[in-house]
Amino acid sequence: MSSDNSLSHTRWNCKYHIVFIPKYRRKVIYGKLRRDIGVILRRLCEMKDVEIIEAHAMPDHIHMLVKIPPKMSVSYFMGYLKGKSSLMIHDRHANLKYNHGNRTFWAKGYYVSTVGLNQKTVAKYIREQESEDRLRDNMSKREYVDPFKK
Repeated sequence: MSSDNSLSHTRWNCKYHIVFIPKYRRKVIYGKLRRDIGVILRRLCEMKDVEIIEAHAMPDHIHMLVKIPPKMSVSYFMGYLKGKSSLMIHDRHANLKYNHGNRTFWAKGYYVSTVGLNQKTVAKYIREQESEDRLRDNMSKREYVDPFKK
């Protein structure tokens, strides 16, 4: 398959859907901070030879569809990604130190799911997540009129 990668004696195609959130699920991933987080995450992934297939920053969480080499565990990669990115975010945005405690930016833990042959479905979900959330928010804010009152 053309989507397979190879190491010296291994052919591999390991894709993961990863979701992680800022501490206290604060909605801080907006504007300039959102762009900086994207640049930082892309740079850190390049340094570890992890390919980002699809990614999207929501106001309170990050979705990533990544291809991680089998020589690296997902937990090691996430520890590296969240740890280094937290330090880099605080270096670029010193005011966050006062809002979010020490130099922690991400909450503990993450969600991960292996992606088999349904990569296109997961990529589409990540791409359209924000618009679906907006639609759901608009529907829930709707005020209903009681038909029995005049």
